[in-house]
Amino acid sequence: MSAAAKIRATIDSTGKTRKVTSALEMVAASKLNKTQQRMAASRPYAEKMLSVIGHMAHCNSEYQHPFLEERAPKRVGYIVISTDRGLCGGLNTTLFKETLQSMKRWQSQSVDIETCLLGHKAVSFFRRHQFSVLAHADHLGDTPSVSDVVGVVNVLLQAYHAGTIDRVFLASNLHVNTMVQKPRILQLLPLLPAKLDHVPTHWDYLYEPDAKEVMDTLLNRYIECEVYQAMIENIACEQAARMMAMKNATDNAGEIIDALRLAYNKVRQASITQELSEIVAGAEAV
Repeated sequence: MSAAAKIRATIDSTGKTRKVTSALEMVAASKLNKTQQRMAASRPYAEKMLSVIGHMAHCNSEYQHPFLEERAPKRVGYIVISTDRGLCGGLNTTLFKETLQSMKRWQSQSVDIETCLLGHKAVSFFRRHQFSVLAHADHLGDTPSVSDVVGVVNVLLQAYHAGTIDRVFLASNLHVNTMVQKPRILQLLPLLPAKLDHVPTHWDYLYEPDAKEVMDTLLNRYIECEVYQAMIENIACEQAARMMAMKNATDNAGEIIDALRLAYNKVRQASITQELSEIVAGAEAV
């Protein structure tokens, strides 16, 4: 195969790749818009629930919930949320690096680590690094429901109730905007006082059937809501990161094609010049 033919074949191959990345960019942009709407719709629910919990935590209830009591950590649990698929830049890599740093700080204090994982990339990564995995779920799609995460969350909640885990952290990506996604390590349990101290006024409630059952139900729902909200935000981060990664790939493919076309024209011009030289040389010889 001549040099010109090889360059032409590379141009065709790169052009096909550019079509694929351009299509993936448009799909990600469409999904991002829908995910941002779901994220904005679910956020007020979590904020209002936290407000109610703040009131209940400050009132003189006859029942003090274990989720509000801090104890010396001997074992901590991490709920890690990742994507199921790749092609989203360094989104998962940055999150895993931040999570590992947090885990190593606990391990340096002789604290054991347990994990519950949401997303195929997290499952493969932490199993490869030989972390203990209590529960996992993957391939939940772009529109997961609360019931998809309840099972994984309840494993850690039950362990916390039993006293086998003393703190629970949530590791996920925070959606700042389309261009910026940041890894976030959030302490879920026990609830930090700073999250509850913003309540301006306090009052007590009349509980039916009793404070224990109300607080148990409310705090469990709040933790599930936080994890679900983080999962939706992580999906928004995934689509935004994939859109930008595919846009960059499309632009890079275009630059490569332009460079290859220039090289092809030079090779073709050199070939034509050589043929003309051969014809002139042949004519002179005659």
